[in-house]
Amino acid sequence: MTDAGRKTLGLTRRAALMAVLAAAGAAPAMAARPGPASIRVDVAPLRAGAGDPTASWVEAELPGALAGAFAEHAPPAGLTVRIETLTLGPNAPACVHGGSSPDTIGGVAVVGGREIPVRATTKYMVNPVDQTMIERSNHDRVSRLVEALAFWIGHGAFF
Repeated sequence: MTDAGRKTLGLTRRAALMAVLAAAGAAPAMAARPGPASIRVDVAPLRAGAGDPTASWVEAELPGALAGAFAEHAPPAGLTVRIETLTLGPNAPACVHGGSSPDTIGGVAVVGGREIPVRATTKYMVNPVDQTMIERSNHDRVSRLVEALAFWIGHGAFF
């Protein structure tokens, strides 16, 4: 099948799906739901403090995670999340915290000019394999923090 055929077929499938959803009364709700474009992520303070690649990972992953967290309801208009800190605990086994290492992310959610402090914490269990692939391990840890923060923002009672 040619690329043009794929595009036509994809459009036809989309049109058919929208027709089915419209018949079921679901299409207007889907069309009205704002996407990730209504969510802005600011990592400038994080980039100044932690640098890259950490800030780049957050910048790339947080908008999608927030959109997913708001999947059942629309995010507030003009939502901006400013990430100010991200700390990964030690990569070595620790006697404290039950052998886990606490990772934290924090910042501010801004809605309608109102700033709401936001923070999430995850626990990292030291894995010997991670010691050989430290960048991948750190990226995975940042991803877990981003998901946790997005969950709390999306399900927070402050919106």
